[in-house]
Amino acid sequence: MSTTERAMPSLDADERASLESWLDFYRATLARKCDGLDESRLRQASVAPSPLTLLGLVQHMAEVERNWFRRVLAQEDAPPIFTPDADPEATDGGFDLAEGATYAAALPVWQAEIGRARENCAARALDDTRPFMGGQVTLRWIYTHMIAEYARHCGHADLIRERIDGSTGF
Repeated sequence: MSTTERAMPSLDADERASLESWLDFYRATLARKCDGLDESRLRQASVAPSPLTLLGLVQHMAEVERNWFRRVLAQEDAPPIFTPDADPEATDGGFDLAEGATYAAALPVWQAEIGRARENCAARALDDTRPFMGGQVTLRWIYTHMIAEYARHCGHADLIRERIDGSTGF
């Protein structure tokens, strides 16, 4: 049974509330996939040859939150979290697990990045732009991209969790 609360996005919200609630829905879904598992299972890879783990997904999403909502949107100088030697422009970090990596340590880091993301978005309009890859990116595009990123990785998490203990669909 999951301990993480997850609200269904409203069926009749405005655009911003819809984007924010779908992003929160998928954030909660990833957390629910990790609920109830011990550290060894959170480090367990899905199936060879893939090294993908639930802990790696949580670390990765902390890195992705940091990249889009701090580096791109807020133009902050925020170094990588879980792969300190990585290129700060890379958005695929976090998947690899350091020897001492734990969910107990990664979860508050991920939650803190989500909190910073919410703060950085609060005063911005959906059409606000920031420089990105020689062009401009809107907050709307970032929200949409993050929903897709989480949805994709929640699918991965569902398969990993099913492989670990047979649990699906929560």
